[in-house]
Amino acid sequence: MAKDDYYAVLGVARNAKESDIKKAYRRLARKTHPDVNPGDKVAEERFKKIQAAYDILSDAKKRAIYDQFGFYSDNIKDQPGGAGFRGAGEGPAWGFDFSETDAGPDQQSSFRDIFSEIFGGGRPYKGSREPQQDKGDDIEHHLNISFDEAIRGLETRLAFNRADPCTVCGGSGQDGSRAQMVCPTCKGTGQETRAHGIMRFSPACRTCGGTGKVGRSCAHCGGSGRVRGSDTITVRIPPGVDTGYRMRVAGKGSAGKNAGPQGDLYLIITVRPHELFRREGNDILITVPITVTEAALGTKIEVPAISGKTLLRIPPGTQSGQKFRLHGKGVPSLRGEGVGNQIVEVRVVVPRVADERSKEILRELARLNPEDPRAGMVKH
Repeated sequence: MAKDDYYAVLGVARNAKESDIKKAYRRLARKTHPDVNPGDKVAEERFKKIQAAYDILSDAKKRAIYDQFGFYSDNIKDQPGGAGFRGAGEGPAWGFDFSETDAGPDQQSSFRDIFSEIFGGGRPYKGSREPQQDKGDDIEHHLNISFDEAIRGLETRLAFNRADPCTVCGGSGQDGSRAQMVCPTCKGTGQETRAHGIMRFSPACRTCGGTGKVGRSCAHCGGSGRVRGSDTITVRIPPGVDTGYRMRVAGKGSAGKNAGPQGDLYLIITVRPHELFRREGNDILITVPITVTEAALGTKIEVPAISGKTLLRIPPGTQSGQKFRLHGKGVPSLRGEGVGNQIVEVRVVVPRVADERSKEILRELARLNPEDPRAGMVKH
């Protein structure tokens, strides 16, 4: 009888859809597969449990029996709801030699597709004798823009280096003018058989890429199928980006192996600081100085904004550090959720008094407006 909760092993709910189970299995298999963790016994045991859980939960009939009895084996007979198990306590097979499993053709194909996607470059090997095509490398390009450009967006031309397909060999890496020979690694089968304990699987041969044949390398690219190249493109940076924003430009990365698809270009944005403005999310912050008189009596002042200057009303009795909100004067949301605000913080500037007349006026002000701003403080 199974000791593990198969749903917990895969980290899915008991009512999880088949697609969710498959997605969870792929994610966990990538992390725990013995080929990814050579010599790690803990990872290998974990992988066995993951494979066992998927073997049961991916099959509708097996899953129904497991849900009813809490375990599954092929030897249960005449039980309500379906067939059962082949010897209590006997766990499901988890090897990769699909010719020896009792799963049906559809299930075998599903297993092959899954592990080909995980370990075979995203394409299951089907004996087609076609070279294994791999997607090219992604490229990162750092772009430094101004604060105003980040708020408004911009269109700019970019020049960058990348690997392009070799035009001489068409990206194959081999000299097509010379006869090819049988691959010495796979002996012409196009597949390599690897084993990890009782687990066996046969991905495409790494030497010939699954063709079963090898030839002389292309002299122009040295057998890589790629040469050093460059490109110049025009890109549109959307309004509202900030430092750290990653923008993907599909298909503008390096060329793939054996004429495989090109990788992607990723633009990494860095925004230069502004001399007046700061940014918090989609809000723009600015600190504006005002005089004691303006703060006490109130006034209207001009304050800088991204869209130009704007008027701000300062009410009488404004205190230093008080904040005012200008609606819709901030940063446009990248997710289309409107525009942020501009927050204006005022800072009262106290004048330096040097002459006796000014001092006397301030003393008179204090006599006419007796006030102790520290009256509420706790006395020690």
